[in-house]
Amino acid sequence: MNLQEPIAVTGPGGRLGRAIVESLAERGMAVIRAERPHYDLDDATAAGRLIETHHPRTVIHAAAWTDVEGCAAQPDLAMRRNGTAVQELAEVCVAADATLVLISTNEVFDGQRDDGRGYAEDDPPGPVNPYGATKLSGEQAARAAYSRDDGAGRLWIIRTAWLFGPPGNDFPSKIIAAADRLASGEDLRVVSDEVGSPSYTIDLAPALLDLVVAAPAGTYHLVGGGVASRFEVAREVIASCRPAVRIAPISRSEFPRTSTAPAWAVLDTGRARSFGISTRAWPAALSSYLGQLCPASAPT
Repeated sequence: MNLQEPIAVTGPGGRLGRAIVESLAERGMAVIRAERPHYDLDDATAAGRLIETHHPRTVIHAAAWTDVEGCAAQPDLAMRRNGTAVQELAEVCVAADATLVLISTNEVFDGQRDDGRGYAEDDPPGPVNPYGATKLSGEQAARAAYSRDDGAGRLWIIRTAWLFGPPGNDFPSKIIAAADRLASGEDLRVVSDEVGSPSYTIDLAPALLDLVVAAPAGTYHLVGGGVASRFEVAREVIASCRPAVRIAPISRSEFPRTSTAPAWAVLDTGRARSFGISTRAWPAALSSYLGQLCPASAPT
């Protein structure tokens, strides 16, 4: 399909939403920024107002409550923002004959694969935390809404994972901040048995738009190239930004969290690649980002 204008992007100030808005602007496309206070995931009337006021032909829903620990602490609020809000948006989009591109997550899977393969789009989901469960609920609600009136041809669900990029407050930024808080002689301890595909939003956004144009409606996985553990990513960040800091691997059991993260967070992107859509390998993408995040003048 061709992306039909005008295009509304929810969460345009977030990491991926911001990159999508910039990529659309580079293509000269008309963008509606659906953001608070006019578009709020906590407001049951927000989706209807967005459609009635702006009449978008395509909605890219990048807004979500992505605070995994917050979702674990307040699962009802997480369901409101990641599940119910998607249902409301999907239903008004269907009624308006608008296309919906829904951004989802690797955390709809349980992370227990041990065969070295990434999760494919048709593998059975099994979220292990409230964030993943509520994102899966959003997926299911969107499919249910678009299954009516032969609307399935206007719904794309794109799962991604381990996002990093502007405006910061991402994993690389947090690693640098943690390193700067260390006491003299203390090691930076990072989990080594949680594995995924780091995804640079600056690469991901244009690939996502290309995928929607090139591929028929459906569910797709799109992440950065290659796989890495949290420790391996952190090691690259420290080597580039704080080389004097020592880093040590630990297990997930040594890093207590409110929520449970999937141990194997890898997604198979073969379906997207079959349409010629891929992204850079994560080390090259991370290197590009770190050149901006920690210039040579950063303290070591």
